[in-house]
Amino acid sequence: MKRDAMNATPLRLAQYTARGLAAVRPGWLDGALGAVWYGGGTPPATLATDLPLARVATPPLGEDPVVCEVWHGSNAAWDTIGEPATGRHGVVDFRTDATLGLIFGSVTLREADFAAAQGSMLQSATERAYLDIFGLLDAKGYPYLVRVWNYVADINAEESGMERYRQFNIGRQDAFTACRREIVGNVPAACALGAVGQPVAQRTLSIGFLASPRAPVAVENPRQVSAYHYPAQYGPRSPTFARAGVWQAGTHDECAAPVLFVSGTASIVGHRTVHAGDVAAQTRESIANIAAVLEQAARDGHAEIGLPELAYRVYVRHPRERGTLASVRAALEGAVGHGVAAAYVQADICRGDLLVEIEASAGHGLEVLA
Repeated sequence: MKRDAMNATPLRLAQYTARGLAAVRPGWLDGALGAVWYGGGTPPATLATDLPLARVATPPLGEDPVVCEVWHGSNAAWDTIGEPATGRHGVVDFRTDATLGLIFGSVTLREADFAAAQGSMLQSATERAYLDIFGLLDAKGYPYLVRVWNYVADINAEESGMERYRQFNIGRQDAFTACRREIVGNVPAACALGAVGQPVAQRTLSIGFLASPRAPVAVENPRQVSAYHYPAQYGPRSPTFARAGVWQAGTHDECAAPVLFVSGTASIVGHRTVHAGDVAAQTRESIANIAAVLEQAARDGHAEIGLPELAYRVYVRHPRERGTLASVRAALEGAVGHGVAAAYVQADICRGDLLVEIEASAGHGLEVLA
């Protein structure tokens, strides 16, 4: 399946099932910026390149699920100062596309490699990851995070008297502050999901991100309290992300459509979880929140985008429970329509009472290779 938005930027997302990945031909990674491998374990030899790769322990779901995603750019091979476009900065692997104006970066850290000097190993690992990310972006002149994907093992577990998601938020915000980044307002679109099935001694923090010399424009949801303004009951530091972000590619094509990234979105109204225990109702509420973000983006003067135009990734907490995955699919298709471009994975959500989370994007090409 191939779907390209009219006047889309050169940015393209290619999704591969295991069967599609086994059938790739030479040149399939031409112009690739970075990739995400779902399900944990060892990626196939076809991905054994210098391409930045985020390895995520979130098992893909379905009969022939998407196991790998590759973000493609404009095929630029060099950055603006004559250095190779691919490299490593601290703990960050990256690739730059100067024509498009994007960096894709990935970080995978073992928590056990970090001392819990002030807080926890997870907090220390998170702060280290983001300090190095911002160090890379400042060195390359790409200071603005556009979209971030965070995957935290056992995200809802309590350790050292605090939920691990809250520990992650402390480490992230400390790095934002230390690197003089905003922590409210024009912050990047992001998600934070719980990787599953990792033994405690092998827990990893995995981060993938896109960054640019051009700042995205944040979009908030009028149905929800902005995450960075959550009350103290949700932790000592609020999450540092916007509900969505609109980014314009650095191309010479003034007619190129902007790219919209909708952050991980769940069944939250105001700042409270609604429909506890009802996965279908939570899915419908999540879609209602995404629709509200699209409406707000249009009011803010950005392109009008409908729900069917989005590509979705759906995170389901308990997909093995009888009827759960089918209920989520039916609720999504009932709201968006049949033929919706959606990939499903198993993951824990940042609140223990949330059963599903949905992220989305539009304005880029999309191709599914099965």
